Amino acid sequence: MRKRIFVFAGTYTEDIRFGTGAVLRGKGEGVYVYALEPESGRLEPIALNSGVANPSYLCLTRDSRFLYAVNELKSHGGEATGTVSAFAVDPESKKLRLLDRRPTRGTDPCHVALNAAETHVFTSNFGSGSVVAHRRLSDGSLGEETGFVQHRGSGPDPVRQAGPHAHSLAMDPADRHALVPDLGLDRVMIYRFDPGRGRLEPADPPHFQARPGSGPRHLEFHPNGRFAYLANELASSVTAFRYRDGVLEELETRSSLPEAGFPGNTCADLHLAPDGKFLYASNRGHDSLAVFAVDRKSGRLRPVGHPASGGKTPRNFAIAPSGRHLLAANQDSGDIVVFARDPATGGLTGKLGRYAIPTPACLKFAVFEEISALDVIYAIESIVHPLTHL
Repeated sequence: MRKRIFVFAGTYTEDIRFGTGAVLRGKGEGVYVYALEPESGRLEPIALNSGVANPSYLCLTRDSRFLYAVNELKSHGGEATGTVSAFAVDPESKKLRLLDRRPTRGTDPCHVALNAAETHVFTSNFGSGSVVAHRRLSDGSLGEETGFVQHRGSGPDPVRQAGPHAHSLAMDPADRHALVPDLGLDRVMIYRFDPGRGRLEPADPPHFQARPGSGPRHLEFHPNGRFAYLANELASSVTAFRYRDGVLEELETRSSLPEAGFPGNTCADLHLAPDGKFLYASNRGHDSLAVFAVDRKSGRLRPVGHPASGGKTPRNFAIAPSGRHLLAANQDSGDIVVFARDPATGGLTGKLGRYAIPTPACLKFAVFEEISALDVIYAIESIVHPLTHL
């Protein structure tokens, strides 16, 4: 048996009007799948799963057998709602088989996540500012809706913050609290999660109040569970927190841009390296990746650099499980750029390849154990001539 690394890439397949008022011409065809060669960093196209509408964000189960994708739409079946789709992943072909598709009770769903126990699927609706929870059934399909929360209010930016915009959901390591950055409210909403009923109830305190006009977007927990980090889209900044049992305590906020700044930039994706030593955030406009060293004791950040993303508008990026490669999905230049990454310094040490893909929006790694021809031969020989393998 050998472990192989694959990349699932979601794209925009239809035109969509963003909160800025700009219209993106979706040119993708669905969910693309690549194999990552671990030494060279080369990507090999494996499968194209067409017919999936605007799968702009994906998540996979830990065993990579099931994939969930938002369908970022403003309407479905005559209703003002997007949808979320559940798929089974064929372990050999990596093709997706649709299991179920459910309305999200909100417009423009932009993020989907699982809780740690993988019992529920959570979808964040950016357009209408709400979150919905569905029970996950044993066959991977979506069960009944178990929870729904609607955010209300606005922020100081009359264009970007005229109403609530739930942008993502991060479940804490204890599986007890769901944290939802809302770009429109300048808040990270905090909910207690009841795994039995699948309900989301306001915690105490019910939110963290971010700086006015900052536009919280994505939050991720440190592997040690004691720290959390937040990408602020409108302010082009990253906030570091100390975290304990549903409470965020701000440690500091750092710009995601070089000291000189860059007008018109927005911060997008945010990820920690697998070992938690470095934090990365993508800049759309400056078209770079901000790199920070993480102090393991205090959780504070030290800026390291701002390497170029290799394309235009790095909406999303992903770090390989080995930590040796970083892949940037550049939405507007239509490419995935593979970088070599130095786990010791956090630096991107070289561009290993550029792969054309129309309007990419999300990258997720998956690990599969595959049986090689030698494994089959060895298994047959051990049955026919068992003594030769003692």
